[in-house]
Amino acid sequence: MKLSFSYRSSFFIIWLCCSQLVQLSAQEKKPSPPPINTEIKQKTDTVEKKRSVASKAALRSTILPGLGQAYNKKYWKIPIVYGVIAIPVSLFNYNSKWYNKTRTAYTIRSTKDSANFSKIVPELIPLSDESLRLYRNEFRKNMDFSILGIILAWGLNIVDATVDGHLRGFDISDEVSLKVGPKFSSGNGLGQMGLSATFHFGKNKQTKTTGF
Repeated sequence: MKLSFSYRSSFFIIWLCCSQLVQLSAQEKKPSPPPINTEIKQKTDTVEKKRSVASKAALRSTILPGLGQAYNKKYWKIPIVYGVIAIPVSLFNYNSKWYNKTRTAYTIRSTKDSANFSKIVPELIPLSDESLRLYRNEFRKNMDFSILGIILAWGLNIVDATVDGHLRGFDISDEVSLKVGPKFSSGNGLGQMGLSATFHFGKNKQTKTTGF
């Protein structure tokens, strides 16, 4: 009885070990799921975030000059924006004022409206009819150029806010280093000596190597 029990126990233990080995082998052969590329997802999220910030800044500057700069926390640019826009605006006001004066004077002179002769400003009284007509046309042309200047200044304000919005997530830290070392290259059977410069940019340690 003892021998029979020992034989059955040994057989059971061997069978149990074999079954465990088969299960482990099956688990090893089972392909593991491919790893998720989190780096691509992070880059995509970063690009989308930059586009969102830039579009919001551009929309604000389109509605009101300087509002996009305030959204980008570039408050020191707001006086510059209004200073640039103020130049064509003041030129438009000046030319508009004198256009109305010269047009009124030329109309009164050409129609010989003596009843309204007093409406001609004193600065224009000595001028001839032809001179009044030329000045009127010149002031009107300057008004058109002033309007184009206002549109251009407004557009530059939008572009500036958009660029700053894109650069808000850009790594512009001071962690920049330069490493210079010797460089040896073989070509056409001849060895050439030179220098190589390696730049490290920002916290991500992006590198760029240049040979001399």
